[in-house]
Amino acid sequence: MPITYTSGEQIEVYRFSLPVTVGVPLLALIVQAYVPKHFPGFAVYVDLPLLVTIFFAMARRSPIAGLFTGAFIGLAQDMLMAGTHPIGIYGIAKTVVGYGASSLGVKLDVENAGARLLVTLGFYLIHSAVYVTVARGLVNVSQTWSWWHGILAGLVNGILGVVLYFMLDRFKQRT
Repeated sequence: MPITYTSGEQIEVYRFSLPVTVGVPLLALIVQAYVPKHFPGFAVYVDLPLLVTIFFAMARRSPIAGLFTGAFIGLAQDMLMAGTHPIGIYGIAKTVVGYGASSLGVKLDVENAGARLLVTLGFYLIHSAVYVTVARGLVNVSQTWSWWHGILAGLVNGILGVVLYFMLDRFKQRT
């Protein structure tokens, strides 16, 4: 699974139709909010809004677009889960991930499954670290961190992300 560096001329930048841009994140947020009520383990290991943020940020390859994508999806997730934690924590964490994923998408070929798995695992861990840091440091909410749980959940998200990304690739439109 080689990760190749690309030149500026080789980079494909994609856009999405308005229904896909709004509908996919909205569907991910709804699933993330309601599936854990029936399957509590789902929310422990899967973060669909994060996967959607990573996908759109890497496909658009614009740090500003990735930043706003992460901020909007994160704040929407915060609002759906307002009773469980203060609003803004997911917004901050997904903003960092959106910016990072789009910046990395400019530098690396992130179209193959191996690279997508590693990128998703890495950004899941970054997202978790930012979330725990903000929760502890800024909001004074006690959070526990387990490396084993983080890596296992990152692998679950990475595998799910690879499948999801290949399904979402059908909606890409070249600019």
